[in-house]
Parts: sequence; structure tokens; C-alpha cells
Amino acid sequence: MTFGFSRDDVNAIVKTYVDEKIIPADPFNNFDTECVGELVKIGIERGRGTRAALKCGVCGEHGGDPTAAEFFYKVGMNYVSCSPFRVPVARLAAAQAAIKEAREK
Repeated sequence: MTFGFSRDDVNAIVKTYVDEKIIPADPFNNFDTECVGELVKIGIERGRGTRAALKCGVCGEHGGDPTAAEFFYKVGMNYVSCSPFRVPVARLAAAQAAIKEAREK
């Protein structure tokens, strides 16, 4: 709820916000790894700073977005949840992120 947009009301305003460059893209379709991602990263770090074995994940369509799934992998999320038709994409993106990380080491 970073932006405070309601799923029920956002369609009436999001196009104007994007057109006026108030936000870079529709946050229900594109996960903002720079700003919202920083909040996610801080939450994971601080949560695990208190409880090392804390399981962290995300529920929603962002879990099936390849860019978001790679980001979630990099910040150490344990799982993502998304609609069934996006599961193959999420699994592929996570596998690609793991391979990319292994190659960089």
C-alpha cells in the first residue's frame, strides 16, 4: 500500500498520473524496484535482523512479472504467489536470476 491506491478506484486516475509523469507506470502492472523495492528490501533486512529465519514473500500479480521476480530473488524473498497462468513465468524468472547470480560469482 505504498501509493495508497485502491484497486477499485485506481483505473479512474492512474492513466492521468502516468501521463502527467506523477508516477512512471501503473503500479498494478509494473513493480517499482527503485522506490517500492527499497521499502521491500528494508523490510526484509530489518525483519531478518530481528528474526533470522523469517520467511518473506509476496502475493499478487507482481510475483509473476519477470523483472519483479528477479528483484524478489535478489533481495532474498523465500517465495512469490501469483495466479496460476503466471507461475511458469515466475519459476523461469527465478531460475534465470539464480543462474545469473551464479555466473557473477
